[in-house]
This record gives sequence, structure tokens and C-alpha cells, in this order.
Amino acid sequence: MPTHGTDSTVEGPWVVSRIRVTYADTDQMGHVYYGNYLVYFEIARTEWMRVLGLTYAEFEKSGFFVPVAEAHVKYLGRTFYDDLLEVRAAMREIGKTRVQFVYEIHRTGEEKLLATGQTIHAVLNSEGRAIRIPPMLRELIAKLEPLPGDVEPPLKSGGNRNRKAGSGAQR
Repeated sequence: MPTHGTDSTVEGPWVVSRIRVTYADTDQMGHVYYGNYLVYFEIARTEWMRVLGLTYAEFEKSGFFVPVAEAHVKYLGRTFYDDLLEVRAAMREIGKTRVQFVYEIHRTGEEKLLATGQTIHAVLNSEGRAIRIPPMLRELIAKLEPLPGDVEPPLKSGGNRNRKAGSGAQR
């Protein structure tokens, strides 16, 4: 079940999804196949929306779409079959018509970052035209407050990755 917490450089809260690595997720060397990190990001992004009280399906029924325009993953450690991972996701507004999600992957119970990443999404209407970020999405983000017992804020992304867990923020 996802949890959430705040981060001062993020528009909204971090949502943490726990994912168990399956055998099918691994390559011949027993490591998680590199492309699966993007799948983990998508799972976390979907749960981020759900924590806000809106599913992607409901958002799309309202006539809004957020396709991925750009994706980036930085691999920092190895993950293996049966690892229980925490995938942290948060959203930042980066323009009038685009949003960015940022991600961190840790093994549950460990501070060491295994991967970080980001996806940039265009906000489109049902005709496929770029539109301003809908007020309904901005309002949902503003409503979500940290709950008692939430996770510590994640490490700051980018060049300041040397800080200890709980001391930084990200988009």
C-alpha cells in the first residue's frame, strides 16, 4: 500500500509504492532488467494519482491525457529477484502544459539509492492538443497533506545526492 510524505522542492507529496521483484523482472545475470525500472516508475506514478483520489482512467474520462514525452533513469545499484523495493514518486509542474514526475528506488529498509529518474509528460486534451495543466489536478495536489507516520522525505535529486535520507526534496 502506498504511503506519502512531503518534500520542499516538490509541488505535491511523495508517494511510496512497494514492489516485489519477480523472476520475470530479471535478466540472465539475475539483476532487474534495465527497462523494468520504467515499469516500476509507471506503477508508482499510477499510485501517486490514486493517493490523490483520482485514477488515470478517471482523469482520461475527463478529457485529459498525460503521455510521456521524455524519460531518464540513473542506475546506482543492483536489484535482484525477490527484493522488496520502495519506489518513491512525486510530481512537479515545469511549465504551463507539462509536468515532471521524479522517482527514487530503494530496497525496503535501506537508505542506499538503487536508481533515480524522471519522466516529463505533456498535458493534452481529447483532441491531442497541448493544454494548460487542469485546475482539477492542481487542486488535488494542494489538498493532499502529509499524514502522521508518513515516510521521511527522500534524498534530493540531481547533483546533491550525498545527503542523508530525510534531509532533501525533489520534484
